Amino acid sequence: MIDRARTPDEELIYADRPSVETGEADDEERLERIEAEFRKGFEALAGLGTAVCVFGSARTAPGDEEYEQARETGRALAEAGFVVITGGGPGTMEAANRGAQDAGGLSVGLNIRLPHEQALNDYCEIGIDFRYFFVRKLMFVRYSDAFVCFPGGFGTLDETFEALTLIQTGKAVDHPVVLVGQDFWSSLLGWAETHLLEHERISPEDWAQVELADGVEDVLARLCRQISA
Repeated sequence: MIDRARTPDEELIYADRPSVETGEADDEERLERIEAEFRKGFEALAGLGTAVCVFGSARTAPGDEEYEQARETGRALAEAGFVVITGGGPGTMEAANRGAQDAGGLSVGLNIRLPHEQALNDYCEIGIDFRYFFVRKLMFVRYSDAFVCFPGGFGTLDETFEALTLIQTGKAVDHPVVLVGQDFWSSLLGWAETHLLEHERISPEDWAQVELADGVEDVLARLCRQISA
């Protein structure tokens, strides 16, 4: 038994099936909320310009090496003319937004409402709160021209692999996906090469989509070979 109020995603997933199938009032209201959330995102992000989305952990603390590297990356991206998009929360997301703001660039946060976390960080010129994960994830993919993925947990892995899956299946444009941090990503990439690529569960073209970088200059160089602000 969940000892708290249900999130909007839980309300949608666990709604009674007859209600979902027959379109009773509760589901009509959900559809209206979902449509309103899509509209809010589309209107706020229209004409955004060339943007780089930075994924990463909400648990990285200011002063940590990863936090400072993400902040430097956000600053470098903004100085190169890119809009910086993050999940709008604390940790690595905050760091990238903060770096973009340091450089006078446009800093965007797409926050998700959760029971235990997270508030929109203080470094977003454009900040949007979303009820639904799937709406928020669409905004990441629709308005980003590249993805920079720092170390993180389940959420970061989910976002990274969703971007790769959408690119693989032709549902999203073939944008760069740069993973930051040899120590964090190398074992996962080794597993993927052994169990996915060598067993032909992904193609060489799928595998080539992923780039591994260390350091801000390396990230920027890899992006600028493929996109321009």
